[in-house]
Amino acid sequence: MRIYRTDRFVLPLPDGHRFPACKYRMLAEAVEVFAGEYLEEAPAATFHELTRAHTPDYVRGVFDGSLAPARWREIGFPWSTELAERSARSAGATVAAARAALAGGVGISLAGGTHHAFADRGSGFCVFNDVAVAASLMLEEGRVRRVLVIDLDVHQGNGTAALFQNEPRVFTFSMHGEKNFPFRKVDGDWDIDLPDGTGDDAYLATLSAALPALFELARPDLVFYLAGADPYSGDRLGRLALSGAGLTERDRRVFEACRAYGAALAVTMAGGYAEPIEETVAIQTNTVRLALDVYCRAPSGTAACAD
Repeated sequence: MRIYRTDRFVLPLPDGHRFPACKYRMLAEAVEVFAGEYLEEAPAATFHELTRAHTPDYVRGVFDGSLAPARWREIGFPWSTELAERSARSAGATVAAARAALAGGVGISLAGGTHHAFADRGSGFCVFNDVAVAASLMLEEGRVRRVLVIDLDVHQGNGTAALFQNEPRVFTFSMHGEKNFPFRKVDGDWDIDLPDGTGDDAYLATLSAALPALFELARPDLVFYLAGADPYSGDRLGRLALSGAGLTERDRRVFEACRAYGAALAVTMAGGYAEPIEETVAIQTNTVRLALDVYCRAPSGTAACAD
């Protein structure tokens, strides 16, 4: 296992900004306590890598700040050189996690899941679409034949769906809040809309019913899992009603389905906006801890995937 951190590349935001950038540092510090030997600093995605999913003009505009002001407003962040670096590191973390997954079964990014970014623009706190970049690279390099995206962030992955609409080797699955952002959704290969207030039992039953058919349809060599913490009942942008225990069980079912099918797994954290933010960090820490338990603990309790 390898776990890639981006928190040392700070996302500078004005006071009062509603995006909780501090969660990345808090999550890395929490994971370091029990999985420090697996932590590595994320590499920056290169221009070549980013343009596997994005237009060259858009990538250049992010790095030199030349995008139109309306584009930055759509993203929701002010431009800075630090923002550009941080965005490249976030995409690079998912690329590295995919490579680690193919080498050893599982890789984790402590950021990523920026699924609202399109080929030529960002949106909704998403600059580069890290999963689209990594999936396109793995296909281009011949490392995989088929990819499955399991997006369980509370918001539909509209950018990812758009980027892969004409790519039969990538199957996109999104289970999300019906009435939540984005309000104009883009059809993926399989979308499940959930009503406001959906709780543990209904959510888990729907997911469990979908997973076997999903793997049969997608037949993936590699799965990208967006383990959003925002279906949580305490999330200020979520509108669903899952408990922390329900989210852990969600993760378990995804991890065990990937293992049963024999697909490599790259995990990204995606969204999470609880108040207090410590609740989001606890949920995402549990995602990482569970991945370690499912993939890396031998029956004796010793780590089995340290290399």
